[in-house]
Amino acid sequence: MQLSVIILNYNVRYFLEQCVLSVQEAISALDAEIIVIDNNSTDDSCLMILERFPSVKLIQNKENYGFPKGNNIGVSGAKGKYICILNPDTVVAEDTFTKILAFAEEQKNLGIIGCKLIDGTGDFLPESKRGVPTPWVAFTKIFGLYKVFPKLKLFNQYYAQHIDVNETGKVEILVGAFMFMQRDLYLEIGGFDEDCFMYADDIDLSYRALQKQKSNYYFHETTVIHYKGESTIKDEKYMNRFQEAMNFFYQKHFKKSWFFSFFIKIGIVVFSFVKMFQGKPKTKLAPETYIFYSSNEILSEKLPLILKNKVQFFDFKKEKMVNSCLVLRAGKTEIILDNHYVSFKKCIKIIETLKDKNITFKIFPKNANFIIGSDSRNDRGQIIKIE
Repeated sequence: MQLSVIILNYNVRYFLEQCVLSVQEAISALDAEIIVIDNNSTDDSCLMILERFPSVKLIQNKENYGFPKGNNIGVSGAKGKYICILNPDTVVAEDTFTKILAFAEEQKNLGIIGCKLIDGTGDFLPESKRGVPTPWVAFTKIFGLYKVFPKLKLFNQYYAQHIDVNETGKVEILVGAFMFMQRDLYLEIGGFDEDCFMYADDIDLSYRALQKQKSNYYFHETTVIHYKGESTIKDEKYMNRFQEAMNFFYQKHFKKSWFFSFFIKIGIVVFSFVKMFQGKPKTKLAPETYIFYSSNEILSEKLPLILKNKVQFFDFKKEKMVNSCLVLRAGKTEIILDNHYVSFKKCIKIIETLKDKNITFKIFPKNANFIIGSDSRNDRGQIIKIE
């Protein structure tokens, strides 16, 4: 078997459904499997998988084991030569795995491959490629020096700014939302460290691949949506766990000193508070205009009643460019992309290309009864039921 896609889920039933739909499309021409591990969700995630995706291997944990152990359980039952650790709040393109498999087969001494990640508004997620957060690199991140001196290597290592967003190259650290590697390598380095509940696990796994003299890569030729914020509410518990995670990584891999420990403690507190307050709910303005990009005339008549607003319907079969409808927008606009007619790859491309502070995006997944998306990477997304 070529590939096993490992998806660890916890209470994100609708995002999981969309994710599995996109993965099914992406592995249709491959010898591959999907393994969903559920960490004791209470939102009918497991029932949905059993009913909608009978070919998916479902592992139902009796408690929330956290990110590392949950993924290790999934990989232990995987059969693929390669594995992909994938968040449930992601959407892959139909050719994502075909492209990355081809790239992986060309590499020697391969470590972990990550790809270009964008959020639900189309903005690039800089954590797609990172450097090892040594004390100095962490300092440049905490105090924003990487923004002030983006071209200087001394200051730009946290987000691996030596590699352009649209350039494939070697990097040190990749993000756990999408990590592609050989299953044998994952087992050789011991998988995710289960002493870390979450948050530093991807840094640690990437670093241990480097210690094995492997090369990690950022691969820009495919883009994946990562909505973020779905599996975690950024509250006080989040802040505490983030501090614990960073302490775990530094104590495990770096020689301790009084100055180092003091600096890291201050830095972790500052960074944790920033992340926590980024996740505070903000007042959301309702779109003034809705644009439904589809060929479903029946649903185009229902949507105004569901959304309680006027919806402009653009027939996918007749409209070649979604840009043409944007000229008509006034104020805040939401574009709804019907996956029955618009591939996941094209949905991703439209979102990435048309990103604008006044435009939000939702996807109506194929054979689903909901519209889904996210207007911010820092809080939960939105789900609109279609009855």
